Amino acid sequence: MSNRRKDHLGACSSEPLPVIIIGNGPSGICLSYLLSGYTPYVRPDAIHPHPLLQRKLSEAPGVSIMDQDLDYLSEGLEGRCQSPVALLFDTLLRPDTDFGGSVESVLTWRHQKERAIPHLVLGRNPPGGAWHSIEGSMVTLSQGEWMGLPDLQVKDWMCKKRRGLRNSRATAGDIAHYYSDYVIKKDLSHNFVSNAVVTAVEWGTPEPSSPGARDPSPLFQVSGFVTTEDQSQQSFSLSARNVVLATGASDSPARLSIPGEALPFVHHDLSALEAATRAGTVSPSSDPVLIIGAGLSAADAVLYARHYNVPVIHAFRRPVDDPGLVFNQLPKMLYPEYHKVHQMMREQSILSPSPYEGYRSLPEHQLLLLKEDRQAVFRDPQGLQKVFGVALVLVLIGSHPDLSFLPGAGADLAVDPDQPLSAKRNPIEVDPFTYQSIHQQGLYAVGPLAGDNFVRFVQGGALAVASSLLRKEARKPP
Repeated sequence: MSNRRKDHLGACSSEPLPVIIIGNGPSGICLSYLLSGYTPYVRPDAIHPHPLLQRKLSEAPGVSIMDQDLDYLSEGLEGRCQSPVALLFDTLLRPDTDFGGSVESVLTWRHQKERAIPHLVLGRNPPGGAWHSIEGSMVTLSQGEWMGLPDLQVKDWMCKKRRGLRNSRATAGDIAHYYSDYVIKKDLSHNFVSNAVVTAVEWGTPEPSSPGARDPSPLFQVSGFVTTEDQSQQSFSLSARNVVLATGASDSPARLSIPGEALPFVHHDLSALEAATRAGTVSPSSDPVLIIGAGLSAADAVLYARHYNVPVIHAFRRPVDDPGLVFNQLPKMLYPEYHKVHQMMREQSILSPSPYEGYRSLPEHQLLLLKEDRQAVFRDPQGLQKVFGVALVLVLIGSHPDLSFLPGAGADLAVDPDQPLSAKRNPIEVDPFTYQSIHQQGLYAVGPLAGDNFVRFVQGGALAVASSLLRKEARKPP
C-alpha cells in the first residue's frame, strides 16, 4: 500500500475527500480513469456513422464529451441497453459493433491533470473486482473486445501478452489480468486500496453555511477495515462529499430457502465444484452432482462437470422451451457451448432415453428438501415426489447485491422500495444522465446496481458520474 493511501486510511482528516468509490471492478476502474484527468474528445477527422449523432457532435468541436449535454447527445440512440448515456458512450467507443463492423472509436483521449478530482477506490479484491473470483479458464459471455476499458483495447493488450481470443471471446483469467494491468498502465494505482471491506456508510444533513462558503462538514462517513499483508486488520473511517456505489451484483447468492439448504454438501458458487473435483469428492464414479438453475452459471457448472466426466443431475423449474431462457438470446455461432447445454436440457429429460451419458435433465422440477444422507427430494410436473442420491449440490439461481453497509441495506434507494434490491428487476433508482441517486444527493450508483449488467455498458455510467462530479467541482467556490 502506498504512503498516500496509508495517509488516506490512517488519518481522520478534517477535509473530506471529494469522492470515494466502493468497488474496484470495471465500473470503478473506468470512473477512476475519468476522474484522474483523462478526458474524451471527438477526433477532428472522425465521422460517426450515425448521421444524427454526427450532426450533434459537429456542433461543439473541441469540447470534451464530459462538458457537453449528455441528454441531448444520447437522444434518439437505440441499442441493447436501456441507459441512454451507456448507449452514447458505447457508440462513441465502438461505432458500428452491433452490425459486425470495425469502425474505430471516434474519441481521442487527453490527460488533463488540472481536471483531475481526488478520489479513492476501495475493493475487496485486486483491481478487477469479482473477475478475480471466477475460474480462470471460463470463457467470457461477451466478446473480448466488449470487455475493454477506454484507450486500451483488449486485442492489443492480449497481442502484447501473446494471448489470443477464443471464438472472439477471452477467458476470465485474461480479463482479470487485463483490468489489473490497466490500473498500472494508466497510472491509477495510487487511487486504489485492495483488501478493503466497507462495513458502514452513513450520512446526515450538513449544517447551514454562509453564502459562498464550502460545505462546513462532510456528508458521508465511510468506515471499514483493510486486511494487511500479515493478515491483521486495520480499521479506517473516511469522510467524503460524494460516494459512488460500484460493488456489482454478485456478492450474495440467491437461495431456495428450503429445508437442508444449509447442509455442508450444499453450495452456491461454482468454486465449490472445482474444489470438490480437485479433492476427489466428486468423480466419474461418485454419485451425481445436482445443479439447480437454468442460467449461464448453471450451464458453466454443467460444462465443468462434463469436462471431468462427473455425473450430473440438472434441475430447473422452467420448461425447456421457455422463450425467457437466456440461451434463446445468444447467437449459436458465438456461444456453441451454451447451446450444447440447452440442447442437452431439451433432449435428455428423465422420461427420455439417455443420449448423453452421465447427464440427466429435470425440467419443471421443484426441489423440496435436502436430507443429511444426501438425498434430494423433488416434486415433478405431475405433482409426484422423486428422490435422488447426490454427492454435491450447487444452487446457481442468481445473486443479489450486498449493500448491508448502507442504512436499511439500501432498500430505500431501489426503484421499488417494497421489493428486494435486484440488478435485473429492481436496481437503485438513479438519474439517467448523472447516475446520482434520486433519493440521496451525493450518492451515486454504477454498473449492475444501476441496471447496467454488461462491461460494455457500465462505462456509460462512469461517464455520467464523472461529468456530474466535474460540474459540481466547477460550481464550488475557490
